[in-house]
Amino acid sequence: MDDRKENKAQEDAQPGEAADRKQQEAPQEGPSELECAQAAAEDFKRKWYAVTAEYENYRKRTARDSAKRYAEGRADVVSKLFPIADNLERALSSCKEEGTRKGLEMVVKAFEKLLEEERIEVVDPVGEPFDAETQEAIMAVEPAEGLESGTVKEVYRKGYVQDGKVLRFAQVVVVK
Repeated sequence: MDDRKENKAQEDAQPGEAADRKQQEAPQEGPSELECAQAAAEDFKRKWYAVTAEYENYRKRTARDSAKRYAEGRADVVSKLFPIADNLERALSSCKEEGTRKGLEMVVKAFEKLLEEERIEVVDPVGEPFDAETQEAIMAVEPAEGLESGTVKEVYRKGYVQDGKVLRFAQVVVVK
C-alpha cells in the first residue's frame, strides 16, 4: 500500500511540475514586478542626480552673484572717494607749508594703498595715445613740438579701472 501512495504522490507532483515548466517556457506577457521596481528605482536615482546637480549649480551661481554684488558695492563706496582724492591732490600741489604738505601726502598715500588693496588702477595717460575705452576728451588743443595728433597732452581728472571695468573715465586734453 505504501507503494501506491508513493506512486500517487509522484503522479500528483508530476502534473504540477509540468504546469510549472509550461509557465517557465511560455513567454511572459509583461515585465515582472521586480523589473518594474528596478526601473522605477533607476528613474528616481536619475531624477535625484539631476536635482542634486541643479541644486549645486544654483548654490555656486548664487555665491558667485553674491560675491559680485559685494565687490560692486565696495567699488561704489570707493568711487565716492574719488572727488575727495582729487581735492587732496589739488591741495597738495598748492600747499607751501611743509607740515601741512607732509600730512596731505600721508592721506594721499593712504588713499593709494586703499586703491591697491581693492585692485583699482589709476588711469593717468599723459603722453599716450587717446583711448576712448578709458578716457573722455574734454578739449582738443593745437599740436606742440614733439606731440603727435591724438596724443593725450594733459589729464584734467584721473580715471580709475577695476578688473577691466571703468569706475570713472579719465578726463583728458588731446592734441588735434
